[in-house]
Amino acid sequence: MTSLARYLLLPLLLNFVLFISHTVKCADEEQNLLQQINSYRASLNLTALKENDKAKCLADGMADNFKDQPCTNTTGANTVPGTESQFSDYPNILAKCHLNVTTTRDGAIMPACVPNLNPTIVLANFTDTQYANNLNDTKFTGVGIGSKNDWIVVVLTTDTPEGSYVTADNNSPNFAMQPGPVYYTLFLCVAFLLLM
Repeated sequence: MTSLARYLLLPLLLNFVLFISHTVKCADEEQNLLQQINSYRASLNLTALKENDKAKCLADGMADNFKDQPCTNTTGANTVPGTESQFSDYPNILAKCHLNVTTTRDGAIMPACVPNLNPTIVLANFTDTQYANNLNDTKFTGVGIGSKNDWIVVVLTTDTPEGSYVTADNNSPNFAMQPGPVYYTLFLCVAFLLLM
């Protein structure tokens, strides 16, 4: 019985390890870009952007939405949230992140597609294009970054009620932003079964 359990659970464990390693790689790329953006802003005597979990959720959703689109190594048009017609799945992504259009209106969504997410080219896609206008703007104080395949999305937030990315319903937990306990529980279950 123990051998059968190990045989059946080994593929699950391997998928879990691969998923975690992919997630860590994406997080490294996103953290690297955040550090580079904040260095760029520091060179202009601007304050560093602070990470915003809701903007991160939106950036992740947008990157996931773009993932199957071909990469032409060009940036999209400077896109302001609230223009849902530009993103067909925008209302669903907002709902998943427990956001609404009134708290995201003053923010900015900046998608870029770069083959293999080359860090130098990724940074240039934000600092050497029309996106630089947003990065140079003092009204933006927060940031969320998400990536999927060759796409990386930067979402900028403000301190205004219309751009703060506060939760649409403060009583709603955001389970999408707190996956840790699920993964830990899964890992402990698999480990327990393997030790049997």
